[in-house]
Amino acid sequence: MSTIRLHQTTTSTPEQYVAGLTDFGQPGRSRLFGNSADEYLKVHNRGPLQADVTEGSGGIWERLHYDWSDPNHVVLTTTDSNTWGGGSGHTYTFTRRPDGLTDIDVVVVREGKNLKGRLLGVVLGTIGTGVLKKAFENSVRAIEARNGRATAARSS
Repeated sequence: MSTIRLHQTTTSTPEQYVAGLTDFGQPGRSRLFGNSADEYLKVHNRGPLQADVTEGSGGIWERLHYDWSDPNHVVLTTTDSNTWGGGSGHTYTFTRRPDGLTDIDVVVVREGKNLKGRLLGVVLGTIGTGVLKKAFENSVRAIEARNGRATAARSS
């Protein structure tokens, strides 16, 4: 199992980032989240504070339960996948700063459910972390641009 921790500071508010994260419109989600190709996207159910969505790219898909009932803590739990199982998912935590910026901390857990998943989990936990970091940075910038805000994204 691999656990990857990512951090960015953004000009977006938590509400703006959550709005982007939970915008399952098609086409175009891939402009915000590069690992969510439009052809994989399927919204099974959506409520005011949760959704059941399948997404993916490059031959890897997962069905996720999105829960944004806490506006400062969004949890995506993997419920099915051709690669990921167990405790896989994503957790976003938003912290408002006194200077008007927002810190976003993301924890990505990848537990392979088969040989492909176990191998990908090892790769993501080592050299693949940079790929996830870049994708996260791109999503922060895209959501800032969507909201007409200048980028202030910084990672640590």
